[in-house]
Amino acid sequence: MTIPVLICDDSALARKQMARTLPKEWDVEISYAANGAEGLEAIRAGKGEIVFLDLNMPVMDGYEVLRMVQQQDLPAMIIVVSGDIQLQAHQRVKALGALDFIQKPVTADAIINILEEYGILSLALEPSTTTDNASMLEVDLRDACQEVANVAMGRAADLLAKLLDVFVLLPIPNVNVLEVSELTMALKATENSTQVSALCQGFIGAGIAGEALLIFHDSSFADMAALMGMSNPDNANTEIEVLIDTGNVLIGAFLNGIAEQLDMTFSQAHPIVLGRHCTVNDLIHDNSGRWKRTLAMEINYRIEGHNVQCDLLLLFTEDSLPTLNFKLGYLMH
Repeated sequence: MTIPVLICDDSALARKQMARTLPKEWDVEISYAANGAEGLEAIRAGKGEIVFLDLNMPVMDGYEVLRMVQQQDLPAMIIVVSGDIQLQAHQRVKALGALDFIQKPVTADAIINILEEYGILSLALEPSTTTDNASMLEVDLRDACQEVANVAMGRAADLLAKLLDVFVLLPIPNVNVLEVSELTMALKATENSTQVSALCQGFIGAGIAGEALLIFHDSSFADMAALMGMSNPDNANTEIEVLIDTGNVLIGAFLNGIAEQLDMTFSQAHPIVLGRHCTVNDLIHDNSGRWKRTLAMEINYRIEGHNVQCDLLLLFTEDSLPTLNFKLGYLMH
């Protein structure tokens, strides 16, 4: 009997990867949803007896989908597939009725292990006569970049969560090719009037180079210093230490997450404090000579229950775009 399977993820690349890793001997009919609202509608229409659900999505996220399915007692076995690998994320989705959790990027072995563990694989083991569903999905480079950033973002958040014993709230990464004049506009989460401090750290790999920029909201220093067990949070040296320690965790883990997915390594320069207690406009203006046209990955990290907010930007040089396109091409086909 053919089983209706739903893949719910805002990334076309993630949907394609998920479809490709499903067992070939599985007789299933696959439907797709690009956000939680579409996913919920598909479940109600009977298209998601088994659901592979992302967490970070626009319109309605995965947590909201799980709550609605639980509240309305909808017939769906949901496996969460996410780049957010924090232990608390696992616990929260299980409490909301998720069957299990798989971290991105998905592998065929991880899928089969879970399907076998819950006896789902044996439900439809007749060879499918359908075409390769994944091959029909179109993926553009910006989408692929965003999904790579999504996975890397989750790795960095997990490390920060473990070090500070907190839960890090994750956004949908924002990826765009920008002129320097557009960088300020790209920082949607940062108001022009907000006082910030920032550091940057150069990185270089084979054919790819750029700078990571950490923009730390000044109002966050006191809470972050307390979480790190530091005294005198108002001291200038303490603020710089908080800035550099946060940068080391987020930038290092994020770059490692990207390097792992693109099968390459990055060397990192020493961090440099770019500005303190200034606005983003001032920061970009004072350093505009550092960047020209750039591919920017922007992530706004927040810590639940604490007044901590910072923006991480990865700014790739324009010369890096051909190599990035080449590397991402392998993920897309």
